[in-house]
Amino acid sequence: MSDLFHSRVRPFSITNQLSAAEMVERMAGTAFQARNLAQAVHIWDRMLRDEVTIFFGLAGAMVPAGMRPVIAYLIENRLIDCLVSTGANLFHDVYETLGKPHWQGSPESDDVELGRRRINRFYDVLAPETDFSAAEEFVVNFSLSLDPGRPYTTREYLYLLGRALAPVAQEEGILTAAAKHGVPVYSPALGDSVHGLAIAAGRVRAGQRLLFDIIGDVLETAHIAVSAQGTGVIYLGGGTPKNFIQQAEVASYIYSRELPGHKYAIQVTMDQPQWGGLSGCTFEEAQSWRKIAPDANTVTVNVEVTVALPLIVSALAEGSAEAIKARRRPTISFEGMRGA
Repeated sequence: MSDLFHSRVRPFSITNQLSAAEMVERMAGTAFQARNLAQAVHIWDRMLRDEVTIFFGLAGAMVPAGMRPVIAYLIENRLIDCLVSTGANLFHDVYETLGKPHWQGSPESDDVELGRRRINRFYDVLAPETDFSAAEEFVVNFSLSLDPGRPYTTREYLYLLGRALAPVAQEEGILTAAAKHGVPVYSPALGDSVHGLAIAAGRVRAGQRLLFDIIGDVLETAHIAVSAQGTGVIYLGGGTPKNFIQQAEVASYIYSRELPGHKYAIQVTMDQPQWGGLSGCTFEEAQSWRKIAPDANTVTVNVEVTVALPLIVSALAEGSAEAIKARRRPTISFEGMRGA
């Protein structure tokens, strides 16, 4: 029995001054999701100190909820090396980068009235369609400036969009930061967003058939995994970004390699595994697919992302400052990539 009693629960004590890093350390001595959140900080810190390439999956309405500067911070300070996102988050990023705000509302709003007034609701967040239309028009005009004579990977498209945004940006965004700091961004379901609508509008308006090389995205992310010393993954929510990153290690067979699976894995999600969906897929289940290494450092934090993410990143910014500064950032290159 004595081997079970190696770490006692340390009750959380209150003081009138407590930093984010100190709070998380106190949470580490407790239980349930407070302990899991602290474990996420510890695993992320280990990734920063190890020679691994860190993939980051972004789902849910995180940008409308105010998380854009947090994601931009991760990119600017290279706490992540590759971002895979829903198209919706990246359109809201364009919207905010152009200076258009999201507004606090109420989940009890009269949605029929909101629809009549052309106001879109995301739970307790509002955005007027007039501002949406202005941001969409920027994307339409950008897409019409591209060469329709060849397909683009979503990484290429989003990099060029980040560069196009930079001169007119009112605030630093995810795409502008990624273009500036050389962090590749993928959106394998780009059409499922206003980006898709804007590109479609450009086709109808000008007849331009802008095409995307989604298989190029698959090959590139597999190449990143094959070229890395090891990989770690962080998922906010699930959906397409999560599984697209999960398969990167398995896809190594395309390059006649067999990788052991992601070495580190963190997910912050409210999804549950018993419904059989990939968003709720446990890391243990992923090990049966060899997506996660058998000896991987993993944790699932069952906390709503807008509660967990600011606390986790604030704790890292303070407690892992030296590791962030000293980190040997992997160089990601697609030069000479087979199948490109």
